[in-house]
Amino acid sequence: MPTVLQVAFPFAPVSRDSVGGAEQIVAACDAAVVHAGHRSIVVACQGSQVAGELITVPRTSRADDPHARAAAHANHRRAVDRAISRFGVDVVHCHGIDFDAYLPSEGVPVLVTLHLAPSSYNPAALRPKRAGTYFNCVSQTQHDACPKLPNLLAPILNGIDIERLRPDPQARRTHALVLARICPEKGIHLAIEAAKQADADLVIAGNIFPYTDHERYFAEEIRPRLDVRRVFIGAVGFDAKRELLQWARCLLAPSLIEETSSLVAMEALACGTPVVGFRRGALAQIVDNGLTGMLVDNVDEMAAAIARADAFDAKVCAEAARRRFSAARMARDYLAAYQRLSERSQSRQYPERVAS
Repeated sequence: MPTVLQVAFPFAPVSRDSVGGAEQIVAACDAAVVHAGHRSIVVACQGSQVAGELITVPRTSRADDPHARAAAHANHRRAVDRAISRFGVDVVHCHGIDFDAYLPSEGVPVLVTLHLAPSSYNPAALRPKRAGTYFNCVSQTQHDACPKLPNLLAPILNGIDIERLRPDPQARRTHALVLARICPEKGIHLAIEAAKQADADLVIAGNIFPYTDHERYFAEEIRPRLDVRRVFIGAVGFDAKRELLQWARCLLAPSLIEETSSLVAMEALACGTPVVGFRRGALAQIVDNGLTGMLVDNVDEMAAAIARADAFDAKVCAEAARRRFSAARMARDYLAAYQRLSERSQSRQYPERVAS
């Protein structure tokens, strides 16, 4: 089994309880390598917690500042190069949208997981001149929408730690819930309008990252809509998130973009909580419409679905999640990919594009 270097997005700390989906996947891949008895190295910002060996870089508070970004990228490049030189890394696994800013020099195969829509990336980054650079998507929907990239491997579907998430038989389903980054593309203001229309309580939990447009969105679109029944509680840790999910009538997913996956929707179902979301991106591959939630097209339909949320069976939701969204399956797929890339690199036979 190769020594694997995980390279996280420079601006968000990594842990199994991270807010960001990509950071959760980094933590899961790192833990899988360690659990398999092999060496895992992680380059991530200060505040990260990993199972393997952590190489920390300074955490930048203003990721939308060009000078701060340039400094963070330089720190990441140095850390990646040091790790490869020091530990004899066999495979590098990059997760950041800005991965092209700190790609190592040629010689070690790199797997880039595209956690966001292909349109979110610099087009040149998706066609790197560097040999031995491969890509994978995190859902079939994202894969199908991906341009015909060279070295695009089969998708490796996201998964969650099912064993830490299950319904609470004592829970009283009291509120609708939004768990998301507070930013315009998440459409949280529409969830508030739908909750008001449904005469439902709503809890909103999530990080406001220090980006100007995110802060403006909260100040102008979220805060003025809040009241005693529609509340914002900020970022929450894993235990609080699990309890919020277990006690929710439904999770709302009003995203305005084509989401590539939704870990929080998977987590909700694992807790027996149905998902009500806009019919966009990979959500249709997560929610069995009419069985584990509702896919809707506008605020009116979302409000009507909130009113009907109590009709969904928590056991059906949880069983679907356990059957389909295992992090153990995801980990096995990544471990197999690392092995293949390492073996073919050693023989200088890089894999052809494998797509389904």
